[in-house]
Amino acid sequence: MKSLRIAAIQLTSTAEWTENLAMVKKWVGLAAQDGARLVVLPENVFLFSGKAMRSLADSSAQIDLLEEVRQLAVRHAIYLVVGSHPLSERPTGENVPINRVRQSCLVFSPAGELVKRYDKIHLFDVAVSDKAGAYKESTFIEPGDVDVTDIESQIIDVDGFKVGLSICYDVRFPELYRVLSHAGADVLLVPAAFTYVTGKMHWSILLAARAIENQCFVLGVNQCGWHNKTRQTYGHSALYSPTGECLAGLEEEAGYFVYEINDLPLSDCREKMPCLSHRRI
Repeated sequence: MKSLRIAAIQLTSTAEWTENLAMVKKWVGLAAQDGARLVVLPENVFLFSGKAMRSLADSSAQIDLLEEVRQLAVRHAIYLVVGSHPLSERPTGENVPINRVRQSCLVFSPAGELVKRYDKIHLFDVAVSDKAGAYKESTFIEPGDVDVTDIESQIIDVDGFKVGLSICYDVRFPELYRVLSHAGADVLLVPAAFTYVTGKMHWSILLAARAIENQCFVLGVNQCGWHNKTRQTYGHSALYSPTGECLAGLEEEAGYFVYEINDLPLSDCREKMPCLSHRRI
């Protein structure tokens, strides 16, 4: 039987990356003390400001920040998932057009290597009944490239578990997760900055649905609290089983949890109810 200790770290990130980094170090250290092997941070973890993304991505501070993250993974011998971070280069090495970035999920190995990068595909351009009123991520973010023939590039092996990557608004598009599960994913990660209004309506439902329909563990790691005068996120980071049971979760405050999963629920669920083999469409 394989097992893996997973940690979710929920934060209230701000526009000051140095403050955010200090909080990440604190919570990652505590999660590592509790035996976490895979530690997942939320979307916008080091910078909660769309307007400042490009300037950070182009600055010398970017190098220092990513080096700190690399060292953090090495120090605690963990796989560290940066839920999203602004990068000014595409995976091909081409520059993103000025004033925009790629919103990239980055995975650092215990050896400190950047072993996986996933660029957010779906951008949150919507109207919401909150103080912000509307969101348009495409103003500051260039969407990632979609290549369903190479979807395995979004999956990383962590101690025998295949872990699929996504970011926030992606969770509303079930076809992405179906392709990931078809490619062999056992665990699906959803680092996010879900607004309070949309989170209260849909966050838990969407996470549970993605788990049930793909018979995978699903870990949603959200931001929480007020980040500025108009932006509030929902929190409620949670881990769901392949049958949709909530195994662990947080409320609306910053914090973390560690939970040990094993492969028995995966095999049991898939053998007793082989839904994916029954597909007709």
